[in-house]
Amino acid sequence: MSSLAIGIVGLPNVGKSTLFNALTAKSVPAENFPFCTIDPSVGVVAVPDERLNHLSSLSESEKTIPAAVSFVDIAGLVKGASAGEGLGNKFLSNIREVDAIAEVVRMFDDSDIAHVSGTVDPMDDIEVINLELIMADLQTVTKRLSNIEKEIRSGDKDAVLEQEVLKKIEQVLTTGKLANSLELNEQEAGAIKQLNLLTMKPILYVLNKKSEGLNIDDDRYQRLMDFLQSSGVKWVEVDANVENEVKDVSEDDKQEFRREFGVLESGIDSLIRKGYELLDLITFFTTGVDETRAWTIRNGWAVPQAGTAIHNDFKDKFIRAEVISYEKLTEAGSYTTAREKGWTRTEGKEYIVRDGDVIEFKI
Repeated sequence: MSSLAIGIVGLPNVGKSTLFNALTAKSVPAENFPFCTIDPSVGVVAVPDERLNHLSSLSESEKTIPAAVSFVDIAGLVKGASAGEGLGNKFLSNIREVDAIAEVVRMFDDSDIAHVSGTVDPMDDIEVINLELIMADLQTVTKRLSNIEKEIRSGDKDAVLEQEVLKKIEQVLTTGKLANSLELNEQEAGAIKQLNLLTMKPILYVLNKKSEGLNIDDDRYQRLMDFLQSSGVKWVEVDANVENEVKDVSEDDKQEFRREFGVLESGIDSLIRKGYELLDLITFFTTGVDETRAWTIRNGWAVPQAGTAIHNDFKDKFIRAEVISYEKLTEAGSYTTAREKGWTRTEGKEYIVRDGDVIEFKI
């Protein structure tokens, strides 16, 4: 499948670019992913997965290629972006092109780094950003509703369904809520898909803390936590500054460096994994002497569709697949032993691929 992209957005001086720089240190070689565009604002990063290296060792593979997700550094947002303020139009058109949004909010006070509104309040940041997205979508929906009348008069049934869905969305946006708070069935979602609404995209909130700064822990923090927990959204904590510094440290010294700053876990790895979950993606593997590779697919794909991650022909030419779970293959220690134990199985085109499946396609 083509690269899936997560756009990094935020107000000025929240650590957005620092975070992007830390992420791009995990970039994967472009030759392994021919769909990549060479663009300084796009980083194609490896999804951390210990299973990949275990499989590669087991198969004694010459190459090991991880699954990847693209992160896009989107032009900074200012209040009034939906009305064209600042780089508003560029900002909004860039978000339209991504599959999900990583919203960076600042969690620390620092007199040396001015905040655009004068005070640090992550909930205010979220409200400013989300309101701009809502206002932009409201314009799109209102315009489409006025243009759809002609199609409805001509008796277009698809247009009637689209109008119903648009009216629901308009009502939600008008109350200041994101369109993704509305539960749409597959048919309804399909009816408005071409509008590529900003607030239909899943959002991951990235809380940027600072090990040597004064992280907020007062009512501002409580207000944010109340919002995150009551909304059921995904969020992750990172220290963008430490992650950016640690990217230039050798592997051997990384843990020591992290201990000094009190940031033992990689916030970047957590961010990449959460982004992967946000897009409802899973990983399957192919492994052999030539290469072991992790492939990215949507959760719920049947095996012929999963094969298109490797090559489009796999869907039409699919005959069957030999499948074994990662756990069973590593327990067996080799394909030969796994086959002898009867742990590999043949699956037909109805089989739904599970995360961690190791697959050999027969075409």
